[in-house]
Amino acid sequence: MGRAFVAGLAVLAALTGCTVQTPDGEGKRRSPVHIELPSDTPAPDRTPARGGDASSAAPAPDDDKPSAAPAPPRVLWSRGDTGRDVRELQARLRQVAWLFEGPTGTYGEQTERAVSGFQGKRGLPRTGKTDAVTWQRLVRMTREPGRWDLYLMGGQQADPPDARCRSGRVLCIDKTSRTLRWMIDGRTVSTMAVRFGSQGTPTREGVFSVYWKSRDHVSTLYDSPMPYAMFFSGGQAVHFSADFAARGYAGGSHGCVNVRDEQAIAELFAQVRNGDKVVVSW
Repeated sequence: MGRAFVAGLAVLAALTGCTVQTPDGEGKRRSPVHIELPSDTPAPDRTPARGGDASSAAPAPDDDKPSAAPAPPRVLWSRGDTGRDVRELQARLRQVAWLFEGPTGTYGEQTERAVSGFQGKRGLPRTGKTDAVTWQRLVRMTREPGRWDLYLMGGQQADPPDARCRSGRVLCIDKTSRTLRWMIDGRTVSTMAVRFGSQGTPTREGVFSVYWKSRDHVSTLYDSPMPYAMFFSGGQAVHFSADFAARGYAGGSHGCVNVRDEQAIAELFAQVRNGDKVVVSW
């Protein structure tokens, strides 16, 4: 009967998925029956061992999805912008012969066209806008502009007027800021950029007065036009200069005070009288 009982237990174990426990290594007997119940939690996916069947591995990420396009470079300046940074951009474009006007400090059509040409020559998108990539490329190709590179054609701020300009009717001329103020009783009526004599023929400094006005004057010494001339010291005069209008501070006079804005000096010529004071200072 004992053998029959053991055989019955074996059949029961086979039918129920149970295993009969044998004594462990210490001689202790475990529970005679161990029932393995099915789990509701699915087994985690297994990564095949090296050399295993790759078809059973978890699917790889989809490498065919297009990656996000890189963001375009940040635009620093574009048409309509103004200021000192635009002047530097224009001065550097002049150095590489993409711009021939200014610097004016205003990002206009000519500057936009110059930037577009510079970009196209170097394989950059021809937007005409100065973005960070365009600017870095231009900086590497040029030198830092000096003060008068930035104000080659004028436009610089006038320094405070000399104390001798604060009373009466005065042509207040400042060599440091290269400006002329037309002042009446301490009030500035107009301001314009001016150019002076070269090292060999410097413009004299001091306090003078206008002693002669000549609307269509031509220099007898240099045979050059001096329109709207207002003489204040010997042959030195304030007058319009076509050369200054064309070349800016790249040139110089023979001692006269040159004005590049013809409309501005025409209006000044109409207001100034003989006997009005002229102050030339540093």
